[in-house]
Amino acid sequence: MTLIQPPMMINGGTHPARTMRMMIRDLSRGAQGVTEFNDLKVTQQTTPGAGVAVSDGSGVVRGSAWGQGSYTQYNVGTALVNIAPTGATPRTDMVVLRVLDPEYEGSLNPATDDIGFFDVVSNVSSTATLAPAGMSAIPLARIALPANCATVTNAMITDLRRIANPRRDRQLYTAFPSALSSLTYSDNKWHTWPTQANWSIFVPSWAVTAKIVTTIAGLRLTRANVYAHMQQVFGSTQGQDTAIDDDQGTGTRRSTIVLADSLTVPADMRGTTHNLYLQTYMSKSETGDLGVDGSTSLILDVEFEEGVI
Repeated sequence: MTLIQPPMMINGGTHPARTMRMMIRDLSRGAQGVTEFNDLKVTQQTTPGAGVAVSDGSGVVRGSAWGQGSYTQYNVGTALVNIAPTGATPRTDMVVLRVLDPEYEGSLNPATDDIGFFDVVSNVSSTATLAPAGMSAIPLARIALPANCATVTNAMITDLRRIANPRRDRQLYTAFPSALSSLTYSDNKWHTWPTQANWSIFVPSWAVTAKIVTTIAGLRLTRANVYAHMQQVFGSTQGQDTAIDDDQGTGTRRSTIVLADSLTVPADMRGTTHNLYLQTYMSKSETGDLGVDGSTSLILDVEFEEGVI
């Protein structure tokens, strides 16, 4: 295939529309979907009826043909989309944001017709998550309609939106104990320890999930065998237990412990700052001690990712 001329942006050149569409495709890295976490959400209408409501937002729709490029479409306000009632047989429909470009399909007139619109694909599979093959569209929601139904409620709606290029924010935090801090209790209880492993973390307003990894390099074990559990706590959310199970006796030794969690960020944490700390459970079954000191490094790796809500 020959190069499309002229390249963007050349003074005096005439650029075909698909040159701009290919630029949108390139800038969106070939992805399609809604732009942000709350864009184009499908819900029941304020008074439930024979249709759904689509919220404000925007999206990128990738053309189904190679070289077609991608389209951007914006919705300002709430759009009402009709859903046909069912008869004696239940049916599943899909609400999509569709582009029908007459350069590639159909016969709409861009001067007078809506080229981008919310469309309903009727009678899809009950597990469908993608728009039909060959259609330039992004799926927004699947509607499971029971028999003899003319009213759509939220309970019938499955969100199918995906973010074209979800935002991510990753930060590394460190701490280095300046003196020995020991956890000597063998009491079958949780303790906020090591106390140096405590960081204030800002949660972006768009964050839906968080991947959190804490590494303790040079954890000190002394006096006897050790059996303990460690856990990350972020705000009020507790992570998974990681066991420390050491049977090396009475000598002083060191180990590296890694704690890792994938957490869903609660709505009330978004856009605010919360403490992330460690807690340790010391079992009575063994009598050894844990410690951190000047030879210990504490490393926290936090990555937030955007998702639809």
